[in-house]
Amino acid sequence: MKDYKNIKTFDQLIEVEHGKIGTESRNDFEEKSQMFIISEMLKDARKEAKITQEQLAEKTGTKKSYISRIENGKGNIQLSTLIRIFEIGLNKRIGFTFL
Repeated sequence: MKDYKNIKTFDQLIEVEHGKIGTESRNDFEEKSQMFIISEMLKDARKEAKITQEQLAEKTGTKKSYISRIENGKGNIQLSTLIRIFEIGLNKRIGFTFL
């Protein structure tokens, strides 16, 4: 059983639940977290643009099922495709920050 008594920060909780930074478990968690964030950003931007998944797919040369998988955090996405979806399909600019 995990010990939660001395946890005072979110970072400490993540470490207890998923391991230290650099471990396989933590890397898997971080990857899934980032995919979740991207999927939510995509859904929000698409809804804000008032277009369907099918319309977005047509504008970006992908398939509705592909857009759906990304929005549900189920698919891997190439960087070039991500940029095309946001910039061409949704008229949004993408920026990256490396920490």
